[in-house]
Amino acid sequence: MSYAEVYSAWKSDPEGFWMREAEKIDWDRKPSQALTRTGDNLYAWFADGMVNTCWNAVDRHVEAGRGDQVAIIHDSPITGTKREISYAELRDRVATLAGALRARGVGKGDRVIIYMSMVPEALEAMLACARLGAIHSVVFGGFAAHELAVRIDDARPKAIIAASCGIEPGRIVHYKPLLDSAIDQAVHKPDFCVILQREAAPAELTPDRDVDWHEVQQGAEPADCAPVEGDHPAYILYTSGTTGAPKGVVRPTGGHLVALHWSMKNIYNVDPGEVFWAASDVGWVVGHSYICYAPLIHGNTTIVFEGKPVGTPDAGTFWRVIEEHKVRSFFTAPTAFRAVKREDPKGEYLKKYDLSNLRAIYLAGERADPDTIEWTHEMTGKPVYDHWWQTESGWPMVANPVGIEAMEVKIGSPTVAMPGYEIHILADDGTPKPAGELGAIAIKLPLPPGTLPTLWNAPERFEKSYLAHFPGYYETGDAGMMDEDGYLWIMARTDDVINVAGHRLSTGGMEEVLASHPDVAECAVIGVKDELKGQLPMGFVCLTKGVNREPAEIEKECVALVRDRIGPVAAFKLCKVVDRLPKTRSGKILRRTMASIADGEDFKLPATIDDPAILDEIREGTSAMGYPRKLGEPV
Repeated sequence: MSYAEVYSAWKSDPEGFWMREAEKIDWDRKPSQALTRTGDNLYAWFADGMVNTCWNAVDRHVEAGRGDQVAIIHDSPITGTKREISYAELRDRVATLAGALRARGVGKGDRVIIYMSMVPEALEAMLACARLGAIHSVVFGGFAAHELAVRIDDARPKAIIAASCGIEPGRIVHYKPLLDSAIDQAVHKPDFCVILQREAAPAELTPDRDVDWHEVQQGAEPADCAPVEGDHPAYILYTSGTTGAPKGVVRPTGGHLVALHWSMKNIYNVDPGEVFWAASDVGWVVGHSYICYAPLIHGNTTIVFEGKPVGTPDAGTFWRVIEEHKVRSFFTAPTAFRAVKREDPKGEYLKKYDLSNLRAIYLAGERADPDTIEWTHEMTGKPVYDHWWQTESGWPMVANPVGIEAMEVKIGSPTVAMPGYEIHILADDGTPKPAGELGAIAIKLPLPPGTLPTLWNAPERFEKSYLAHFPGYYETGDAGMMDEDGYLWIMARTDDVINVAGHRLSTGGMEEVLASHPDVAECAVIGVKDELKGQLPMGFVCLTKGVNREPAEIEKECVALVRDRIGPVAAFKLCKVVDRLPKTRSGKILRRTMASIADGEDFKLPATIDDPAILDEIREGTSAMGYPRKLGEPV
């Protein structure tokens, strides 16, 4: 069947389409129907089925006689170690950890926060929770203590599983002090913490609370897989919101299994037994969907990579991993290739490696700029496919369905909508926009299996954030257009969330941190274009009247404050003291205009601006920070 035929088959009978796909998953009790309406514009998939994620990701492959196949390859150029874990070994390791958690009171519906580095044990912790029907929430290793505390108070975990440290090029990030500080700050306290001691920096355990990863499993009775309802939450994953408060995206179990299984062949074009590599982190949605769950559900070998695209040890590390482990499909963020290109523009490192096993490269997490796509294709000779999705969707909304039909690549477009997603471009009043015109990207309800049904502890916020603006639609928060061929073009965010190296971060959250500085009266954070990371945050602060300190000193303190509260992931290094911020007469800060100045773009002077002369100070401030910056110039 062609893509058009598959998409048409879904559209003509959505429930039948997904019920047929559900047959490829092992159910303890098959669902009697695909879709259930749970409220106004609220839906659940496979709600009356009973199923277990860990069984489908691990045990069923062992039962099918494929226990000797490698499930996980851990490749760590950071530590100089490599190891392989078969499906049979993975089952035993996960069952024992699940048994240890169960012995300490963790069961169905309990929450467990996972705060770990890129080691196989992170996947084992996720799968052990799934085995018990517990709901995990993975927090990016090294996230600042305050941000971790916020998530502890929202998820209210019975347990926290953490590594003692993370290992970065040239430094060790000590997780345990961050964890201790977060627990001290949080109102909710976990019953216990399981600590994986890493050789680089073992941590001192807190008496009566912390237990060693290996010791807690000694003598533990392996746990069987516990069936849960199809709409039971598999996990909570926090994503930045425009208010600065994190949103806990809920992932339902049954739909998650069905959608991810479908995506592996139809989008990523891999067969069971082949090696799939997503170079991301378990803290982000890509790590959940395409390092841990989808490859294992589909019976592939997945790679857990602890390294960087450059510097571990050089710009050839991606190519070395692809050759050595015979990777068939490779998925990373455009920022990774920008880093490789910056270090090795002529592909000298790449020439050392054999990429003949690699079929294709997939990019997502931020806009894939044409230069990066063209350079990657030219250097590797492989197809490079952009695709678009969100934490909320959990799997691609728009992609090139290579496993069905390799469609024409239009550089700058992630291609076409996948089954389950009926995408519309809407004006602000909800009326449809014609082909070629910019508007808000919205998806007609119901959303397909695997997508979020709500936010954790915040159903009202879910409706307000996603459903209220365009009744009958899910509002993506992105702006774009559709061409005459049905190709989607993502043009911009419609809110103030910026994308730093594939990580969606809230400028509002950074502004809240800057505003907490005792000398800051007012502030604004914008996203500016960066050749390496896609975007970087740039802050402007107005000082409280009467402050006589050196501006440079305050700027340094503001940078340190954001890095402490939000973490190094924010990449917040640009901050400037200014006298005033440009505003409309009604008091709205003109952030988009400020960003245009910083990026050196032409813009139309807003008709409602209060004092155009203020823009000259913004120009001086951005210039002092080195912006606008020509592509290729060193930072």
